[in-house]
Amino acid sequence: MNKVILYYLLIFVAIFFSCNPAPSQQKFSNHLINESSPYLKQHAHNPVNWYPWGEEALKRAKEENKPILVSIGYSSCHWCHVMEHESFEDTAVARVMNENFISIKIDREERPDIDQVYMDAIHAMGQQGGWPLNVFLTPDKEPFYGGTYFPKEQWTDLLTQVSNAYKLQPNKIKNSATALKEHIAKSELERYDLGKENNQFPLKKLEKAYKELSKGFDYKNGGFNKSPKFPMPKLYEFLLQYSHITNDKAALDHTLFTLDKIKNGGIYDQIGGGFSRYSVDEKWFAPHFEKMLYDNGQLLSLYANAYRISKNNAYKKVISETIQFLKREMLHKNGGFYAALDADSEEKEGKFYVWTYQELQKYIPEDQFPLFTAYYNIEKKGNWEHGNNILYKKVNDNTFVKTHSLESKDFEKLTIQWKKILLKNREKRIRPGLDNKIISGWNGLALKGICDAYSATNEKEFLELALTNATFIKEKMILKDDQLLRTYDTTKKINGYLEDYAAVIDGFISLYQITFDEKWLTTAIGLTEYAYSHFYDEKENMFFYTDNSSEKLIAKKKELFDNVIPSSNSMMATNLFILGHILGDEKYIERSDQMLAIMNDLMMKNIQFSSYWASLYISHIKPTVEIAIVGKQSLNYAQEIASNYYPNKVILGTKNHSDLALLKERSAINGKTTLYVCRNKTCNLPVFEIDKAWKEIIE
Repeated sequence: MNKVILYYLLIFVAIFFSCNPAPSQQKFSNHLINESSPYLKQHAHNPVNWYPWGEEALKRAKEENKPILVSIGYSSCHWCHVMEHESFEDTAVARVMNENFISIKIDREERPDIDQVYMDAIHAMGQQGGWPLNVFLTPDKEPFYGGTYFPKEQWTDLLTQVSNAYKLQPNKIKNSATALKEHIAKSELERYDLGKENNQFPLKKLEKAYKELSKGFDYKNGGFNKSPKFPMPKLYEFLLQYSHITNDKAALDHTLFTLDKIKNGGIYDQIGGGFSRYSVDEKWFAPHFEKMLYDNGQLLSLYANAYRISKNNAYKKVISETIQFLKREMLHKNGGFYAALDADSEEKEGKFYVWTYQELQKYIPEDQFPLFTAYYNIEKKGNWEHGNNILYKKVNDNTFVKTHSLESKDFEKLTIQWKKILLKNREKRIRPGLDNKIISGWNGLALKGICDAYSATNEKEFLELALTNATFIKEKMILKDDQLLRTYDTTKKINGYLEDYAAVIDGFISLYQITFDEKWLTTAIGLTEYAYSHFYDEKENMFFYTDNSSEKLIAKKKELFDNVIPSSNSMMATNLFILGHILGDEKYIERSDQMLAIMNDLMMKNIQFSSYWASLYISHIKPTVEIAIVGKQSLNYAQEIASNYYPNKVILGTKNHSDLALLKERSAINGKTTLYVCRNKTCNLPVFEIDKAWKEIIE
């Protein structure tokens, strides 16, 4: 690492102390017009001579010995739009780019593999990552300098200086790029010293890690003591599971308190449902208004589990409103979900979602307006920027109703009426841009969330939506050999990444457990076997992020750390663990255990970035409960069991017969639906009542 930083400093000096050479007059044209990505299409009419990533651009860079500028973003990224308007639409800036660089635009949601490699390079330079990501490469695709957003004047200066350094000091550039490439090409297991396997999973070790994590809790606003604040669904899922295994009420209380703050804040769309990507402040008040499918899918699971635990109808309402948002604004006619909604409309962040006092006064009945403004904290001068109001709540509905001496049912009818009025009028506005890519992995996260929503609430509408979405994925995104596509696109084939396989497998496993239709389980197994054959590294016992037939980049990465989306390896390890118990397949469980053992010591140093691994760790503290149900009422019995919170379990069932190991020798005794509760390959005596089975589950 020291060598990398040294070379980086040398190249930094070279860039900023170079002289200006005479510019080239060569011109070409923008090559993005035929791309399918909404993000690339947004740039198709820039005066910049953009190329998509591919052989044509890379070959041209070598032929002309020009540095490559790779600019990575995504369609709902606010600062990506800002930099486009300031710089990429400016003809003077474009001239500098066109004369000195081969410029490549990349949609990070289509090519997260490329984004991973060059984001790693930025971090190795000691810089904070983010989007837009702008990285300068040699014609051999090796990075030597980069950053994120640059204002127009700074960007123009940087372009000139980088070009000069490349022409006048090529050896320094080459040395820097070589050192950086060597660093980012290192195996993640080697980089983080993960050579040892620790297959011991004591509770005390977890308690110590939780205690360290809890030091960062924000007891005033919920979440953690920092801003901006991201929901981080899997981190709060871990806290729910930790509370369950330890009976630690403080962990549960803080999680539910945080979920209340999130659902009451501006980060949650109080009118239309659904969550924005993050809050820019510590109070969950002012969102960065983009809405991502992956957030909303995972938050459905989180609020479903909170509802299972608390039976708080406010969580059920959030679940329902979020699903209605997904159906209304994110659903393709054939059943797939779109990727994202932009933060901006009419080139202004949040314009679609905010209201002036006068607008609201016009729409809400006069006699209800004082109550409305109190409920949503509306101010005449605006509670946000430029005289606008973000609708948010300071207290839960029960508290508000008591404070204002209202009847709960009457007030609920009022809030429904207000939302209908404002939603109807909001629909007349110019909508934010829609990223209409359908990404398989994000659909897997949404499928999982909708399955959890159904099992927690028993709302049949949710089950129908899950089946529609799963059918779309199965029929449109999985090829005959169990190969999964990244995106649904009839013109462009992008192979699925490990993240896609892992999330879709999880979704199909969840769907099997609420339908007992074994075709979903069979599909999950096929995808798992494909992933093992094409992604697994036998040497290090982890999965690569890319298929072994994918394009060879300058580094082949393994994704280990959980973030807003859990790491693809932690998802795969969890899938293998659950499938192993459903199928009675020790091979799957052993692979999962080995992966967890590799991460064991590292995860405990910082659970914030390994929370899904930590949830899998919890599953090893007590044996997994395997529930087999046979008989005509098997689905109804399963639904009732699943509506209560017990995370470390699998549920299998059949009306008559199944060849699954746990069901094969079992029957409905005397024609009565029969429940078998098992642990460690040992089953209790069969029972016929759900309450008796539940006592055995929680014993």
